[in-house]
Amino acid sequence: MSRLIVVSNRVGLSRDVGGGAVGGLSAAITAALRENQGVWFGWSGETIPQYTGQLSLDRIGDVTVAKVDLEEQDVDEYYNGYANRTLWPLFHNRIDLTAYERNFGAGYARVNQRFAAALQALVAPGDTLWIHDYHLIPLAAELRKLGFTNRIGFFLHIPWPARQLLTTLPGHRKLVQALFEYDLLGFHTDEWLSAFKGYLNHELGVTVEEDGVVEAFGRKTQIGAFPIGVNPRDFAPEAASEASIEAQRRMEESLSGRQMIIGVDRLDYSKGLEERFQAYERFLEDHPESREKVFMLQIATPSRDSVAAYQDLRGRLDAEAGRINGRFASLDWVPLRYVNSGYRQDELAGIYRSARAALITPLRDGMNLVAKEYIAAQDPADPGVLILSRFAGAAAQMTSALIVNPYDREETADAIHRALKMDRAERILRWQALQEGLEAESLDHWWQSFLDALSERPKSPAVIARIGGAAA
Repeated sequence: MSRLIVVSNRVGLSRDVGGGAVGGLSAAITAALRENQGVWFGWSGETIPQYTGQLSLDRIGDVTVAKVDLEEQDVDEYYNGYANRTLWPLFHNRIDLTAYERNFGAGYARVNQRFAAALQALVAPGDTLWIHDYHLIPLAAELRKLGFTNRIGFFLHIPWPARQLLTTLPGHRKLVQALFEYDLLGFHTDEWLSAFKGYLNHELGVTVEEDGVVEAFGRKTQIGAFPIGVNPRDFAPEAASEASIEAQRRMEESLSGRQMIIGVDRLDYSKGLEERFQAYERFLEDHPESREKVFMLQIATPSRDSVAAYQDLRGRLDAEAGRINGRFASLDWVPLRYVNSGYRQDELAGIYRSARAALITPLRDGMNLVAKEYIAAQDPADPGVLILSRFAGAAAQMTSALIVNPYDREETADAIHRALKMDRAERILRWQALQEGLEAESLDHWWQSFLDALSERPKSPAVIARIGGAAA
């Protein structure tokens, strides 16, 4: 029987969380693996003095987990270097933070070669491989060199950059060429898909067929947009766990009659946290009558602490939060609660239900599942309001949110005021429209539609329309 082999930088399934998947996306991939008798392969997170290529295998539930250790140099050059100091900032429009160093590129190539070699012990001829994200763009090319003829799909979880930005990357053509070794390329949104088509058209002189097929570098591949979602039932109030109910109870006790604005993000410069704090400050300036009647809770989970840009960002946010609180706080009111901790998904659901508004304002995001989680967690009879950046991938689907330009602090401040003053009837109408979208394009729908497109079965007209999109 053919299996599904999922490959990502890290494996999102661990015994440390009771044998469960870490986060909604990981839960979806786990569901796909269970249905397809699959294996999840990735870096163990551990380093060793000298690379051996030895696999550690484990069985967690119905899924086989395979991991490999890397050398410290691999992590410095491949992960901290090329992936997170070159590709990540470039793909998020931060060319000022993009570092181009030859050893980064060498480490990136080396680790992808090592992953390919390690997969030889796992992959059978009929297996389907699904490769995830920017860390592993060259992996299919390395697998083809080793003789793999399997169906291989790739999904990019971050935005694809505009052609003018991508062409600043040394070796950009080689990077794109590697993508043509995949049988299917998936992007979050039509916007990111269109950006990829723009590169193909202007740099390679090729166009995409109506069914999403494009030929370049002597190979054909298929491209399409597959918007990722959440499973609304996992966040619904009627499915609340004890931890979720307790988190909601604690938050509502802490409100003291005030309204809460919630922001939940990984600590990253793409999330627009500095701009968000300043927009909230502008709201407090413009609406003194709201002071002491509202507070903002910003949860920012630290990440990539070894990368200097993240260290600098954390220092700036600490200072900004302190400045705003120093300016507006009173004896019994702190206007901005800024927390650098992570919370479980069920706990977050309870926190979301306690918030009158969510302020989700990334400067650039592949999708942003927090926006969808917030909507899924709301009480249908008394829902909160989503304020969403137009530069989040989710904005294309979630048009009933209050859509803002995160660079415009006045517009965002006005949206905060509108959200807090919105009557229940309008809040319910907006929530219903957003909830319908979540149910139509759920997390299960995402992985099922991608794997259906990757299969060699004839595509239905609906699938062709989804993966084809508008021609470049």
